[in-house]
Amino acid sequence: MTDKIILEIRAGTGGDEAAIFAGDLARMYQRYAEHRGWKFSALDSSSTTLHGYKTFIAQISGEESFNSLKQESGVHRVQRIPATEKSGRIHTSTASVAIMPVAEAKEAQINPKDLDVSFFRSSGPGGQNVNKVETAVRIVHRPTGLVVTSQAGRNQHANREQAIILLQSKLAAMEREKQTLELGGLRRDQIGGAERSEKIRTYNFPNDRITDHRIGKKWHNIEKILDGDLDPVIKAFRKISSN
Repeated sequence: MTDKIILEIRAGTGGDEAAIFAGDLARMYQRYAEHRGWKFSALDSSSTTLHGYKTFIAQISGEESFNSLKQESGVHRVQRIPATEKSGRIHTSTASVAIMPVAEAKEAQINPKDLDVSFFRSSGPGGQNVNKVETAVRIVHRPTGLVVTSQAGRNQHANREQAIILLQSKLAAMEREKQTLELGGLRRDQIGGAERSEKIRTYNFPNDRITDHRIGKKWHNIEKILDGDLDPVIKAFRKISSN
């Protein structure tokens, strides 16, 4: 089955190192998508001068993409010596990941009168404008306060369409969360506060070890996994879910 999902990554605690780690995660998921033959399309990002991201949003389309990546939602923690660290100290930083199915139009009805739509110039690393034309789109959904942007497309129309898709998916995710809570579920929001204590997985570079704290599973070869070799992680979750 071909799924369409939204991948959202946000740098959390840790300043520049958190943004670099968010960039590492974005590249990991992109390379894994390439490995699986999925389509990976960046929708929006706020990049830094150190090859990292404050935020990174993409759409992934491919067979079983949601079932393969749904367990990635949560706070990821990294422990390593940052490239910016001169004294050799190990730092702990976080980045949050959310995986959301792309919503069908019927799942999230949007009244155009509820939207504030504005246009701006696309920005590159450090915030400088990279386009002379205002092709990037920002949409504010007044009833919820949700704000979405899209600037990867070549024109306003394409970016507006992608921003609407992102908004619909976020609204549908909020509704599913609401229904879960109303049914007595205690599931936390996927993003949380991105604090170090809210971790689902730790990437420990000094010990070359990745630990998933939900299932108590450990893997080595961090660099290989961050280069897109996510199959061992995904297979471990599938094995548990099938039992």
